[in-house]
Amino acid sequence: MRFDFTDDQQEIKRTAKEMLASRSTLELVRSAAESKAYDPDLWKELCDLGWPGVAISEEYGGGGLGVVELAGLLEEGGYALAGSPLLATTACGAAIQEAGSEQQRETWLPRLATGEATGTLAIAGELAPDAAEADVIVLIESDRSGARLLAGDQASVSAVETIDPTRRYGIVTAEESAGEEMPGDPEAALAIGALITSAELVGICQRSLDVTLEYVKDRKQFGRPVGSFQAVQHKCARMLFQTEAARSATYFAAWAADADRDRLIEGASLAKATASEAGVEVTGSAIQAHGGIGFTWEADIHWFFKRAQLDAAYLDGTKPHRRRLAALAARKVTSPA
Repeated sequence: MRFDFTDDQQEIKRTAKEMLASRSTLELVRSAAESKAYDPDLWKELCDLGWPGVAISEEYGGGGLGVVELAGLLEEGGYALAGSPLLATTACGAAIQEAGSEQQRETWLPRLATGEATGTLAIAGELAPDAAEADVIVLIESDRSGARLLAGDQASVSAVETIDPTRRYGIVTAEESAGEEMPGDPEAALAIGALITSAELVGICQRSLDVTLEYVKDRKQFGRPVGSFQAVQHKCARMLFQTEAARSATYFAAWAADADRDRLIEGASLAKATASEAGVEVTGSAIQAHGGIGFTWEADIHWFFKRAQLDAAYLDGTKPHRRRLAALAARKVTSPA
C-alpha cells in the first residue's frame, strides 16, 4: 500500500511552492498586510492556474482532482502566507458540491472554479474569511442543522478587524427567508472546509519551524548558537512533532474525503483538532525561540502566529472537534456489532 503522494501530487505541490516563493515573499506579505489589501495579480495568477477549481468536478468546469490535491495547494498557501480568497472560495465550492442542489451547483460552481466569483463558508454568528467581498456564501446554521446558499447581497456581513491583517474577516447573518435551502449534508460540507483549513495550518506550522531553525542556528548567545542549548532543541523537537501530527491527520482526512466517505467526519475532526492545537502552539513556540525580537513588528514570525489563531478558530476550534470525536467513538462502542 502506498502512503506517499503520487508523482502528480508531488508535482502539484512542488509547482505551488516554487510559484508562491516568488509571488508571496514575506516582504509582499508585509506590504499587503499593512495596506490591508490583497494583491489582485496574485489572485489572477492562481485563477489562471486553476487553483480555485482544482477539486470541483469537471462537469462544472473544475479540474476534477481530489481533496488531497486541494489540501496540498492550501498547505503551500499557508507556508507562503499567501493573501488571497483561495481558502474561503475553495471551502465554499466544496460545500456547494457536497450539499447543494443540482441547480445550485450549475449556477455557482463554474464561476467559483474559474475565480470569476469568490465565496466563503460561514457558520451563522461566527467569523468567516473574506465574507464581505464574497459573491456567494454558504451559511451553516449555528446548530449545524442545515445550510443556506446566499448571494452576497442577500447576507449582512459585519466586517471585523482581527489581529490577523493578512486576511479579511466578517460575521455573516441573514434573514430567515433569505437565500435558498441546501438539500445536502451540511456536516460533510463543514468537514471538508475544516480539513482544508487544517492543511493551511500545516503549512503555517512548517514555515514557522523552518524560520525558527534557521534563526536558532545563526543567533549566538554566550559565544555559541542558541540552537545548541538543550531547552531550545527540546522546543524545536516539540514543534516538529506537532507539525507532523497535524500533517498526518490532515492528509488522512483528505484521503477519506476522496476514498472512504464513512470516515470523513471522523478524519476532519481529528485533523482540525490536531492542526488547530499545533498551529497555536508551534507559532507560539516560534516566537519564544526568537527571544526578545519574536513579538516585535519588525520580525516576520508574528504574521504566522496571527494567521494561526484565526485558522484555529474557524469552523470550530480544538475542543468542539474533540467532543465530536468522543461522541463518534462512543457511538461505535455502544452500537451493536
